[in-house]
Amino acid sequence: MDLEEEQSMDVILVGSSELSCPPSPRPSRDLIAYEVRVKQRHIEDICICCGSFQVWTEHPLFEGGMCAPCKGKFLDSLFLYDDDGYQSYCSICCSGETLLICENPDCTRCYCFECVDTLVSPGTSGRVQAMSNWVCFLCLPFPSNGLLQRRKKWRARLKAFHDREAESPFEIYKTVPAWKREPVRVLSLFGDIQEELTSLGFLEGGSDHRQLRHLDDVTNVVRKDVEDWGPFDLMYGSTPPFGYAFERPPGWYLFQFHRVLQYAQPRPGSRQPFFWMFVDNLVLTSDDRLVASRFLETDPVTIQDVCGRVTRNAVYVWSNIPAVRSKDSALAAEEALSLLAQDRLRARLPAPAPAALVKNCFLPLREYFKYFSTELTSS
Repeated sequence: MDLEEEQSMDVILVGSSELSCPPSPRPSRDLIAYEVRVKQRHIEDICICCGSFQVWTEHPLFEGGMCAPCKGKFLDSLFLYDDDGYQSYCSICCSGETLLICENPDCTRCYCFECVDTLVSPGTSGRVQAMSNWVCFLCLPFPSNGLLQRRKKWRARLKAFHDREAESPFEIYKTVPAWKREPVRVLSLFGDIQEELTSLGFLEGGSDHRQLRHLDDVTNVVRKDVEDWGPFDLMYGSTPPFGYAFERPPGWYLFQFHRVLQYAQPRPGSRQPFFWMFVDNLVLTSDDRLVASRFLETDPVTIQDVCGRVTRNAVYVWSNIPAVRSKDSALAAEEALSLLAQDRLRARLPAPAPAALVKNCFLPLREYFKYFSTELTSS
């Protein structure tokens, strides 16, 4: 059964209650139910994230509006994941302090107490928390819970929302239902990411290496080679970490990655999700990074390992994986990164492999590919 094509059923998840008329109603999140049930305001005219009437667009997952500030927060946060493999913020408002986690093993979504109590019914969050096995509003077979109505074809709507509203050079791929997800097929250049992908559950414990092909030298690789090895779903490449001997100029790794990327990408018009990532371990020059941005058609983000206020390790990342840009927080100044690189060079201390720093950037791929373990480890 296609859960996105079901007929509407108005089922309240854990009871419902009509709100009494407040003495002085005003636009606020607490009064969304009052505005809809008592004043008969259409829920599409209210931001279901904060209660504002200044609606900018529609919420992509549930019926209701969304204001401009909440839209920005939603785009920045929807594909952010914690180390445990679950999304970091509420799937409705992309905020929230205390979250309810969906216990469907194929789902990674969370919902904050405030959204559940406001849009389903007061007290629902406590009753859900007491349940032994709760599945979320996007996984339940019925689409309606109080005021929370799941949109039909929400996966396609989420893609359209991102493509329309996000300031991104890339479209995102429509997320894949759990029963349609296949194991990811990986082409890894220069840096081997088998350990990281295995620990995240994307590879089966090293028992079968057919999912991943690792190449250190691609000098003689031609298009036919890549097409014979593939197709691939994810392509990764990196410059060597400090402490390793450079057999070639750092720019060589960039140009070879870009060349092979053209071979690995699906044919135009293909709906196959295809992701890529190139990581620089602070060895490219500023001119090299400009060339990388021009060739890869996006600017890099900085991902860093910070202890207190000291940046210990950092990498530049170019990628089309959703939410990688959202991890670009508290950027170290370029001068600080330059000094960090010089300190590493003088000390000759090997830095962690680039893959170790970007490991959790692969977590959004759980929305597209099968994973074999829920025992995730932190990076």
